[in-house]
Amino acid sequence: MKYVKLGTTGLDVSALALGCMSYGEPERGNHAWTLTEATSRPFIRQAVEAGINFFDTANAYSAGSSEEILGRALAEYASRDEIVVATKVYSPVGEGPNQRGLSRKAVLQEIDNSLRRLNLDYVDLYIVHRFDPFTPLEETLEALHDVVRSGKARYLGASSMFAWQFTKALRLQHVNGWTPFVSMQSQYNLISREEEREMFPLAADAGIGLTPWSPLARGKLTRDWDQTTARTETDLISQALYAQAEVGDRAVASVVADIAAERGVPLAQVALAWVSGNPAVTAPIVGATKPQHLDDAIASLDLELSADERARLEASYVPRLPEGF
Repeated sequence: MKYVKLGTTGLDVSALALGCMSYGEPERGNHAWTLTEATSRPFIRQAVEAGINFFDTANAYSAGSSEEILGRALAEYASRDEIVVATKVYSPVGEGPNQRGLSRKAVLQEIDNSLRRLNLDYVDLYIVHRFDPFTPLEETLEALHDVVRSGKARYLGASSMFAWQFTKALRLQHVNGWTPFVSMQSQYNLISREEEREMFPLAADAGIGLTPWSPLARGKLTRDWDQTTARTETDLISQALYAQAEVGDRAVASVVADIAAERGVPLAQVALAWVSGNPAVTAPIVGATKPQHLDDAIASLDLELSADERARLEASYVPRLPEGF
């Protein structure tokens, strides 16, 4: 496994992060396609044994059961000193009005709830899942700073916001002496490249580590375009994404298949190698619900695409409005 620094911090993370959204009791939350604990644990163990030390979850994934499953599995399979655990705050975790968002109350109560579910004293990376337009940004940032000062998180990250919002947050953290964000988790893959316009240059300038989510476009770049799975049939988020430019997206997927055939490797390796090959990217977040998913992800780190292959993969891209915010 390859290890890299997270942005300009001294934190070493594996060049792949295991995304744990797929792990959660199906009857909890609104993701009926998730895997039970018994089915999830082998993938977490496989990741640990492969040298992956970076694990990404969220308080809202499967109503908290993703954190619970991850916490129990890591306690058995890994040393706490060797792993980097990230979780998130913002999305609803209950019906009450204060069980969502980034108010001081929500931030401080949700870090405690996440730590309880993970059975940890601290998380390594605490991420705001989305921008909260209904809470003063200063309130959120000071509360996050207090989370770090209390020892409950080591670093702070952000996810899926506009570059102007992220710039404003970084500036407020700087002028107030608050703990800064060190990472950005945005959607980035061959059919969703809008982050290249503003967020990537901002991250490079500010020394921010980029940990893209959905690097395989919810699996669309790993199989025939019209093939469906249990997840694609029930995941409302997946159904809402990648609908703006289907003709162009199909063309991109076709090139992925062509290059995979030429190289004699699975499609996933080509699509992931393209993401990891961007020098701005720190560690893509990959999901795994079959053993070969992690095998392909790890193998992709050694697949170096030529300039011609990257140009072919990028040629049919169609710009679109931002998705996933």
